[in-house]
This record gives sequence, C-alpha cells and structure tokens, in this order.
Amino acid sequence: MIDIDWRNIIETKVVTAHIPLPLAEKVEDLAQRLERSKAWVVKQALAAWVDQEEERHRLTLEALADVDSGNVIEHQTVQVWAESLDSDNPLPPPR
Repeated sequence: MIDIDWRNIIETKVVTAHIPLPLAEKVEDLAQRLERSKAWVVKQALAAWVDQEEERHRLTLEALADVDSGNVIEHQTVQVWAESLDSDNPLPPPR
C-alpha cells in the first residue's frame, strides 16, 4: 500500500483532469469543511484510490494463484451452501 507523507515529497508533477461538476463541488465542499486546500483533498483521495486498486490487484493475483493450484470450491457446492443460508439450518461455509 502507498503510505505517502506529502510534506516530505520534493519532486511533484502536475496532473490535470476534467472531472464532473458534481464531483468538483464535493471536493470544494470537503476542502472547506476540513479547512484544507482542494489540492490536499484530491491528493488524499487519489492516494486512497491507488491503494485500493493495488490491493484489488494483489487479491486478484492471489485468487488466480489459488485457481492455478487447484484450491477451488465447485460452483454447485457453493450454490447449495448459499441457498441453505435462508433455511432454519444453514450449512457451514464450504472448504
């Protein structure tokens, strides 16, 4: 995960993006509420999004490795378990 302390960054790069007006208004509102700059709000949001996407990618690779190693549960088994969740006697999760 990215843990960025923006105060210690010497080099930066300006990135320009057109964003929908409702999103821009949310950024402005949040910046005002937090008494921070719009740039600070955008940097924090972007860093959080990048962290989330990196984690999603890591989990995808982990899941694909499980499939490659045969560590899977048959669809029918999962479906029977899922359908049991609405019953009086739900089954334990498949392993």
